[in-house]
Amino acid sequence: MEHLHESEKGYLHSVLSQNCPRCRKGKLFAHGPYHLRKFFLMNDSCSCCGQTFHLEPSFYDGAMYVSYAIQVALFVTVFVALSVLHPQAGLAWHIGGITSLVIVFSPMTYRLSRSLWIHFFVKYNRDAKVKCSHE
Repeated sequence: MEHLHESEKGYLHSVLSQNCPRCRKGKLFAHGPYHLRKFFLMNDSCSCCGQTFHLEPSFYDGAMYVSYAIQVALFVTVFVALSVLHPQAGLAWHIGGITSLVIVFSPMTYRLSRSLWIHFFVKYNRDAKVKCSHE
């Protein structure tokens, strides 16, 4: 398969890699997801095309609903997996497994929900003036 330039990659790749929705190159977040003191810090704007990531006050409040949906999906997945793989597991196993995964994946669900939210409102612009190059 031919290696695609990063801006030619699709919507889903841009959301999952948490790139700028406009140019699909710049990063939404300043630090990695498990830099626990700074995982939530977003860049103010794209370092490549200049797209602002803070569109209006309280813009990301709606991302809480997306995060909730992701957490529910995770909850159901763990519950079903435990029920199928270990049918005799008691309530403590279910609660422990779900709680552990929710804690471990919280930084990622926070970031993924924000990425989905901004990608919903800011559309990709193939002709965006890009001042950087990421390989």
